[in-house]
Order: sequence, then structure tokens, then C-alpha cells
Amino acid sequence: MNVFNKIIYDAIQGSAPILLCVLGGIFAYKANVLNIALEGMMLIGAFFACLITFMTGNYMLALAIAVLASIIFSVIFSYFGITLKGNVIIIGLAINLLASALTAFFLKIMEKSELVAANYVVADHRIAIPGIGDIPILGSILSNHTLLTWFSYILIAIMAIFMYKTSLGLHIRVVGENEDAAISLGLKTSKLKYIAIIVGGITCGLAGTSLAMDELGGIFTPGMTTGRGFIAIAAIYCGQGSPQASALYAILFGLARSLALNLGIYAGSSSRIFNALPYFAICLILMISSIVKHRHSNKRGY
Repeated sequence: MNVFNKIIYDAIQGSAPILLCVLGGIFAYKANVLNIALEGMMLIGAFFACLITFMTGNYMLALAIAVLASIIFSVIFSYFGITLKGNVIIIGLAINLLASALTAFFLKIMEKSELVAANYVVADHRIAIPGIGDIPILGSILSNHTLLTWFSYILIAIMAIFMYKTSLGLHIRVVGENEDAAISLGLKTSKLKYIAIIVGGITCGLAGTSLAMDELGGIFTPGMTTGRGFIAIAAIYCGQGSPQASALYAILFGLARSLALNLGIYAGSSSRIFNALPYFAICLILMISSIVKHRHSNKRGY
């Protein structure tokens, strides 16, 4: 596989965790809830995915427990933010800190600096699509990805249909656009916000599993999400909650990260500089998006 093919292949694979996080997080955005706890939900999902695989060797059980752990965190966030009407920013930051502290605490109890599921071989979970692997250029790029990687891209269409073609998606959008109108229509706004946040919790559990098991090959290290949850929020806001547009920004981050990893191989001692490339790219995208969004805005004085 040449360098170009490797960059595209890694971009497809590396985009999967943040893509999953984005596609679930857009529902909280549409319900007018700023869910900055995506980072913590993804981190706790990654930890339990790796832990259960380490203990049992059962990948599907690990996936289920990771999603369940992330859902629990999303319910905690919803309870304090919606039922008790707390400040969602403070609550989200608390969830992120709780996830980081809990995972570090569990590793301390286990007397490990990191968790390695040596019984998990990521190559065994890669899927070779018949026929595609024989195509000269596309074969090496599109074939041999994991199930969660494929699912993350299929989920773009699923979430678009769910959001715009179902009554539940419509109700969530109504709550976000005009909550008073939603209440007057008899919609249970708190329940709909719970559902929107829990959908994000489910996909964050999948995202954490994809990150720990598929991308890193069964390894968990403290703070391994490295801001991906906040990058997901940036992608959602750049895409204004549209599944297709938000997914595109998530893929651009994955491409920037792939470039950083592959170019860093040839950079020698200065390779660490390339680690900042994905985060610089998302800052640049945010700036350009903001300029484009407000280029026709007129400021009026009083």
C-alpha cells in the first residue's frame, strides 16, 4: 500500500469514532441541549470495551457493556441538566472529569498504567468485501475495515432518515426550535430531550469501542479520547446539526489526523509537531465556517 492509499485508509478508519460521536450528538443539538459530555461518554465507553474484552475475550459483550456505561452517563447528564434544570455546561464538564477520574481510579486499583486486551486481534475483525479487494486502487482503501467503521458511514443515512423522516425526529427538532410551541402541542419536552441525549450516549459508547478496539487494537490509556468529544461538538456546530454536513466535518478531522500520523513518520524528531495538525485544522474550519455563516449579517446601532 503506497503512502496516498495509506492516508485515505487511515482517514476512513480514524474518522469512525468521531463520526459516531457526531451522529449521536446532533440530536441533543437539535433539542437545544449543549451536550459537552460527549468526551466523557466516549472515554467511559472505550474503557469498558477494553476492560470487558480483557476479562472475557467476548467482543460483542464488551460492545454492549460499553454502550450501557455510556447510556448511564447520558442519563446522569440528563437528570441533572433537564430534570433538575442545572447548568448543562458545568454538568457536562463534571461528567467529563468523572469519566477521566473513574478510569484512572480503576487502572490504579488494577495496578496498571494502561489496559491492554492482548486476547483481542483487530485483524480478525476486519471485513474483506468480496470483489472490492480486487479493484486496483479502491481495493486497498475500502476493503478490510471493521464492522463499526462500516457502520459509522452507514449511520449517516440512518440518522438523516431518523431525524427528517420520522415523527420522533420531527418532535425533537420542534423542541429545539420552539419549546413553548412544543409544549402547547402537548409534546413531553423533557422526555424528548432525554431521548435525544441518550441517542448520543449510545453512539458515544460505539465511538469509544471503535477508538479503543479498532483504531488502537485493544488498548486503553487515560485520556485517550484527547478532545475528540469537543471536536465532535465543533463538527456539529459547523454542520448546524445536519447529519450529512456534520459528518463531512468529522471526516475532514479524520483526514487531517491521518495526514499527521503518516507525515509524522518521515519527520523524525520533529514528528510531534504534526500532532497539532488535526486540531489546527478544526480551528481553521471553525473560523471559516463562522465567517461564511455571518458574512451577510448586518450590525445595527441604537
